[in-house]
Amino acid sequence: MKRKPFNTDAYVETIQSSPCFICQLVANHAVNPHHIIYEDEEAIVFLNKYPVLYGYSLVAPKRHKEHVTGDFSREEYLKLQELIYAVAEATRNYVQPERVYILSLGSQQGNSHVHWHIAPLPPGRPFEEQQLNALRFGNGVLELSEAECQELAAGLRQELKQLGFD
Repeated sequence: MKRKPFNTDAYVETIQSSPCFICQLVANHAVNPHHIIYEDEEAIVFLNKYPVLYGYSLVAPKRHKEHVTGDFSREEYLKLQELIYAVAEATRNYVQPERVYILSLGSQQGNSHVHWHIAPLPPGRPFEEQQLNALRFGNGVLELSEAECQELAAGLRQELKQLGFD
């Protein structure tokens, strides 16, 4: 897939100086619209706006929470993990990756709204290009058309429905 360069400095400036992009997305005030895959009262799943891997999505609680465990009751956390599991399975089924990475990234200094990254590693990638290296913006981001993003979101949505999330 074709890649385009990514301006990491501009991205860092934006996430550190702008309102929470997830809260903006949930409130339908997003400056950059995202392709939503799934949404219920508690959570939202959407394609990563800057994908380094095909099928890369984010899962987040709708309420602004900043700590991956501390801001959740055990029940809330486990319910969200069920959705994360389903998104990873939907991704595995639809994209057919070698492996699905699940990470919670972010910082109190930028992207503080807790979220999980579901990042599918394409099969056949040399070991040196896997794991953290596969997630680097320095490799550029995928250049996907609007139609490709819509098709990907629809495919993942269909897989999620088959897993009981509709």
